Amino acid sequence: MPRPSRISLRPGGFRLDTATRLRVAPGAERAARLLRGYLTPATGLRLDHADDGTFVLALDPALTGLGEEGYGLTVAAHGVLLRAARPTGLLRGVQTVRQLLPPEALTLPSGPDTAPVGCGTHRPEPAGGTPAGAPPHRVELPGVEITDVPAHPWRGMLLDVARHFQPVTYLHRFVDLLALHKLNVLQLHLTDDQGWRMPVAAYPRLTEVGGRRAESMVGPAGSDRFDGRPHGGSYTRAELAGLVAYAAGRGVTVVPEIGVPGHVRSALAAYPALGNHPERALDVWTRWGVCTNVLGVGDHVLDFFRTVLDETMDLFPSPYVHLGGDEVPTAEWESSPAAIARAAREGLPGPRQLHGWFLGRMADHVLRAGRRPVAWAEDGAALPSECTVMSWRTPEHAWAAARRGHDVVHADHRRVYFDYARGPGPGEPPAQPGHSLDLRTVYGLDLLPPDSAPELAGRVLGAQGQLWTEFVPTPDHIEYLTYPRLCALAERAWNPDHDWPDFRTRMDGHRARLTALGVPHDTLRDRTAPAPRVTGAAPPPPRTLPPAGGSERKETAG
Repeated sequence: MPRPSRISLRPGGFRLDTATRLRVAPGAERAARLLRGYLTPATGLRLDHADDGTFVLALDPALTGLGEEGYGLTVAAHGVLLRAARPTGLLRGVQTVRQLLPPEALTLPSGPDTAPVGCGTHRPEPAGGTPAGAPPHRVELPGVEITDVPAHPWRGMLLDVARHFQPVTYLHRFVDLLALHKLNVLQLHLTDDQGWRMPVAAYPRLTEVGGRRAESMVGPAGSDRFDGRPHGGSYTRAELAGLVAYAAGRGVTVVPEIGVPGHVRSALAAYPALGNHPERALDVWTRWGVCTNVLGVGDHVLDFFRTVLDETMDLFPSPYVHLGGDEVPTAEWESSPAAIARAAREGLPGPRQLHGWFLGRMADHVLRAGRRPVAWAEDGAALPSECTVMSWRTPEHAWAAARRGHDVVHADHRRVYFDYARGPGPGEPPAQPGHSLDLRTVYGLDLLPPDSAPELAGRVLGAQGQLWTEFVPTPDHIEYLTYPRLCALAERAWNPDHDWPDFRTRMDGHRARLTALGVPHDTLRDRTAPAPRVTGAAPPPPRTLPPAGGSERKETAG
């Protein structure tokens, strides 16, 4: 899972035992470390290197048809051959080897490049390092011949740690589960109205003040109930650098998101001078929905966020930097003499156009640093031409951006917003109101362009799932909402063929792997959190999602 491009069964299989040795060719060392990290805890086997080893990992640059991430895998009775043109392809092949293991032999990796999970969903290893029920010191891989190349280079998942902070040890587990499904991007939503998690040495109050809120809303946007519990947290530079390295070791790129010029209430609470009313003291927002406070447009604000982006890019070597850019109310600019004057100086028709102007200034800075800016497609309007466009409301916005020359990532809320409930009914845990999103709906994700414009296919980088966390405080809840829906996303982004019956059949087997890894994909087990201390009146009925083409996504959709 996902289904390989080409696969055929071979007779017999290969038994891993105490005599098994790896033959690790130059350039394959990282894949060998990862393979041992998975298999040694599962089997108790050391899998040392030997020049005559029967389990071979090799790079062959002549295999040009495999690209950056493709691989070939042959399992026969006499040995295993895993080869690729590039090191990342070997990492993808390691995940396939892992899925060929019996489910009870699956485990999270261990070793010098791993970190403890520290999460309630982690299945503890018994003494001796071999999972309960796994054959000690022996496991068999079935005979198989696989050639596998992904259809799209961007296969991502966003995790919102701004609304509900998650410890970095859990992020390591999250990365491992992405890697298992051959997803290669973790977009980390680090800042929002309700919390700032990104450390910035030049501006420590961003985390000291912006990283804490007094309480959290209970219920959807518009509720008058609050839990009465402070919430906070931020990462250190060392933690984020460690996460980046850990993810890279699994072929996953961490893309940071620093949202501007809206969704910035936590920054304004820390540094009021950034706002349109610098005399006003604001708190870190305790509500959900779309906050009306936005950044001011003075040069000092631009310089501030250039520094923020510099420190962000120092920590995250990703070629992409996400600038947010969605849900920016313009009322403050329209009533601000300074903003009106700025729009006039820049030759803009009015203060509303400061939205695109501000994003353009930040995009220019990212480009000068040799990186590529990414922004949400708020509607069908044009974004700065340098931006990669992430289209969340409707695929039509993605195709419109592609026609304007943008690269696009599909993030349609109706297909890949995993904060929506998995199904209707009172048995589901709290989730984003609006609609439910079942497994087949996610599988229906279509990345093909309109028949009238086949040339736009070259502009599609891929697809990304989103998990906004207003209603998702715990790791168990994160995984319950993410899985098994992420499996369908991974399938559609890797393999363009549509075969729902085949997917369902393989999904039945894959659930055993999720269970073995302690992923609560069937029921949400974690009911141990203390009940909130609720203040205020009962909330109004949930709002429904505005029709496509409207605005205010996260008020109802994350």
